[in-house]
Amino acid sequence: MSTILTVSQINTYLKSVVDGDGNLKNIYVSGEISNFTNHYRTGHYYFTLKDEKAAVKAVMFRTAAQRLRFLPENGLRVIVRCSVSIFERDGVYQLYCEDMQPDGAGALHLAFEQRKDKLAKMGLFDEDAKHPLPLLPLRVGVITSPTGAALHDILTVLERRFPAATVVFEGVQVQGDAAAPQIAAAIKRFNELNGADVLIVGRGGGSMEDLWAFNEEIVAHAIYDSSIPVISAVGHETDFTIADFVADCRAPTPSAAAELAVPDTRELLFQLDGTLDRLTQLTDDACAARAQTVQSYAQRLHAASPLRTLDAAGTLLSLQTAGLSSAMQAVLHRYDRAVREAAVRLDGSSPLRILSRGYAAVTKKDKTPLRSALDAEVGEPVEIRLADGRLRCTVDEVLHEKG
Repeated sequence: MSTILTVSQINTYLKSVVDGDGNLKNIYVSGEISNFTNHYRTGHYYFTLKDEKAAVKAVMFRTAAQRLRFLPENGLRVIVRCSVSIFERDGVYQLYCEDMQPDGAGALHLAFEQRKDKLAKMGLFDEDAKHPLPLLPLRVGVITSPTGAALHDILTVLERRFPAATVVFEGVQVQGDAAAPQIAAAIKRFNELNGADVLIVGRGGGSMEDLWAFNEEIVAHAIYDSSIPVISAVGHETDFTIADFVADCRAPTPSAAAELAVPDTRELLFQLDGTLDRLTQLTDDACAARAQTVQSYAQRLHAASPLRTLDAAGTLLSLQTAGLSSAMQAVLHRYDRAVREAAVRLDGSSPLRILSRGYAAVTKKDKTPLRSALDAEVGEPVEIRLADGRLRCTVDEVLHEKG
């Protein structure tokens, strides 16, 4: 008689058989992902792996999923390292994945492209968000490894091109799990302390794995949030990282970053000399033009100057003054001659001249002229004026002679 088994017994038996088969342990399976579910609460990935003829369910638990550099997605062809087992509850066999690689493109390359697309959609690469580099930075911040060749290259170029700048250096790891947090923290610290006018963030070249710290989102956001302009100097000319796309300026090498960060002192002096020559020439030309303008205005002003009218009026006034003076002289001469003639006539009729001929003038005590003998009284004092003196007399007798 056959043994009666339960469903659980069958599933348990099949699971033990499958689990005991070494051919189903640590195997590699290729296929295309479909029905992908990212269980965010647990961190587990659930999906179906299929090819042209069949499909199988698969799961990747959180501990394995966290190690992936990229995010699986529907339609992606992958190669998974897994073991086959049976999920007893449903009696379904499935793949339990420990690792996953894109079939064709490498995992890092895929992760890079996915992250680049994500951050681009977030606006971290927008040109409008980028800061212009300062023309004359007096403090250049450098964030890189203290032991790498990149630091030596940067310092050499800065000293040669612009020794006036002060270099503010912060050493960080540029490779490994601790690199990205250190780089992001250094950028944030420079901004909090306003420690530089421009920042150079980078390292020398290397593999994509070596440069991966500069592809991490924490570094991308730190560069994007920086109020200090950031120059990304990661790797060699053919290497690109997420930091290159977010930074305000991308340099192909650390040396090139230093070239971009500061001006060349010799070139500045040459430009300054040229500018001074141009300013001198412009000043000379402007002064010559102004002098010509002033001369033109002076000529026009002279032509319309009131001084010319005043000069003409002065000449006329001089002529009129001379004529008036001549006329006055003539008038004065006539009056002088008339006065002289009148003086002669006056002198001829002068009382003094009459007195000199023996006549006398008699006045009373109050100086009243005595014109008639009847005006005098006996005993009245009178004064007799002669040509050479006066006589004071008393009237002894009045003798009136009728005319």
